[in-house]
Amino acid sequence: MTRSLGERLAAVDELLLAPIARGYRRILAGRRRPTSLTVAACLVAGAVLAVAVWQADRAAPATDMSVGQVVKVGVEPNGSIPGYAESSRAELDKLAAEGAPEAYALVTLTEYLPPESLTPILAGVAVSAVYVRVPLAGEQTEIVRIPVTKVPVDVVTGMGQIADRKSREAAEYAAKLTASPAADLVAVYESGQRVAAAERDAYAEHCACAYAAVVRATPAALEPLAHRPGVRVVDVAPEIRRLDRAVFWPPLPEQRTIAIPPGDTQG
Repeated sequence: MTRSLGERLAAVDELLLAPIARGYRRILAGRRRPTSLTVAACLVAGAVLAVAVWQADRAAPATDMSVGQVVKVGVEPNGSIPGYAESSRAELDKLAAEGAPEAYALVTLTEYLPPESLTPILAGVAVSAVYVRVPLAGEQTEIVRIPVTKVPVDVVTGMGQIADRKSREAAEYAAKLTASPAADLVAVYESGQRVAAAERDAYAEHCACAYAAVVRATPAALEPLAHRPGVRVVDVAPEIRRLDRAVFWPPLPEQRTIAIPPGDTQG
């Protein structure tokens, strides 16, 4: 349990000053007059320790109350997408009517878009991230969150970085295939190489792969955004204080009823 400064100084008095006083009394009981050097040494020792305790108290970091508190925004696996859209709409209307201050929000789109098509949709709000995925039919391609401050330039840069990584992944799968893997792994490596190569090619061409974004604005500014063509849901989340304590689950454009993993039969 953290003690206050007063409690710390009381401990100093008990641990140091009281013994010093008892020693001083013993000196007097022996009728020996303490030298000025002895008295000064005792006082300096007490002062030094008291200052050390005070500085330690000041240096103690403030408790981060957000540690361990994760905010979840979006549709959790197997959650209802129509229900999510309805509750998000009601919450946005309520906060806008109250004149609520700026907050983070998850914006999901009706279809996958190329980077340049995001500019008119996200105009007027600060963008923190864009979610992308290559929509290959029947495949669970990787969902990637690209940090963004400028649209579309940061999205294009992020796609280039993903393309480089996917190129390395495809090469690694190819190397595993040439190493004569076990028969039950051949199909796995072939599928991995094929999907990674397809993702590499798509991102290298700045594909229509963006389907959600994390933005920050007032609810009043988010309301007109929610009515722009191509916008599916605006889920405002005023409870978010730190983005690194938030998890976002944007529904995919092809998902209509239930949020299930990409590649599964879509509802």
